Amino acid sequence: MVSIQLFRSRTAAGLLASLVVLAGCSSWRHRDADSTPLPPPAAQATGEAAAPDDLTATEAAVAGLPAQTEQAAPAPAPNSSRFNPSAPKSYTVKRGDTLWSIASMFLKDPWLWPEVWVINPKVANPHLIYPGDVLALAYGADGQPQQVRLLEGGAARLDPRLRSSPLEAAIPTIPYTAISAFLSRPTVVTKDQLKSAPYVLAFREEHVIGGSGHEIYVRDLKAGENDRFTVVHIGDELRDPDDGKVLGYEGIYTATALVSRPGNPAKAVLTDTARETLEGDKLISTDTNVPVNFQLRAPRSDVHGHIISVVDGTVLIGQYQVVVINRGKRQGVDAGVVLAVDVAGAVVTDRDASKGWAHVFGTSFDPKVRLPDERAGTILVFKSFDRVSYALVVGAQTALHVNDVVRNP
Repeated sequence: MVSIQLFRSRTAAGLLASLVVLAGCSSWRHRDADSTPLPPPAAQATGEAAAPDDLTATEAAVAGLPAQTEQAAPAPAPNSSRFNPSAPKSYTVKRGDTLWSIASMFLKDPWLWPEVWVINPKVANPHLIYPGDVLALAYGADGQPQQVRLLEGGAARLDPRLRSSPLEAAIPTIPYTAISAFLSRPTVVTKDQLKSAPYVLAFREEHVIGGSGHEIYVRDLKAGENDRFTVVHIGDELRDPDDGKVLGYEGIYTATALVSRPGNPAKAVLTDTARETLEGDKLISTDTNVPVNFQLRAPRSDVHGHIISVVDGTVLIGQYQVVVINRGKRQGVDAGVVLAVDVAGAVVTDRDASKGWAHVFGTSFDPKVRLPDERAGTILVFKSFDRVSYALVVGAQTALHVNDVVRNP
């Protein structure tokens, strides 16, 4: 009798435990279903495709994709290590700021800005930043910074019909003053430009060289009256150190030519002279069509090239100088690409004292060792051609040189 009662009690306890486990699993599945993120409301209501997962917020805005709301967006992956420890909790954009300077303020690596910049869909032109905008850090559940958000739009974002003053321009990506001289005075002439560029045919009044105020006759110049061109003297060849092929030529600025009479030959007046102009010097259009606002990004493919020229011809290259690299659109390098610069490691003699006294003094038989390359700076490409690009040095820990290596950051 006792055994039967014991068997029944144990059976009831087992059934009770099973019911508890089943109830717990059902409750857990129910909580899982409730916590699944809902698709963006915009995509549900309109049927539009949601933004691809591999696009940043800035890329999605530029591409015109529907913006996700804060409630619908999944939690971002932890990225607090990207932020500067001294990054401000908030910052009000000022005139004279650049996107690079603001990104450097918040991030250790400024080119990662598109990955942390979260645009506000309620603000006009959300992917641009204007003076007066208030940017603020957004923190994750762990209390660490995860994103930079547009907390408040400045007056420059208001409808210009509601303002008496003109609409203020968005801040540029890099300092315009650093490249303005380059934009009007290009100093590298590509092979295609050399073949097709108009040239100085002769000087009026039998001058041998031209200076400020002198009139010149130009061959093959298709231009209207008062059009401006840069006059350059063709200098040394620029060869690719990888294969020895000519990528272009140094263009030494001599003057600006103002067209006074169209035709073939056309007549122009030399202004803003920097050195004498000679017969055969080339005329290059001053319209280089370089944007001052573009998205910062690392290369999407592996890049390994060299600095092949510096615009002002100096030996030591520093911040905000323009350099030419032997990589271009063919290698996936375009405006906005950020590259690291490495100083090539020197080749030294291994004079290990343990190998004998002869090695201490050095002999021709001592082994040679090439030291590793060292990070020296950062450049930002703002104009690219097929195989060459112009870049601005935005950071230099040490002096840079021609032939230094450029690579993915």
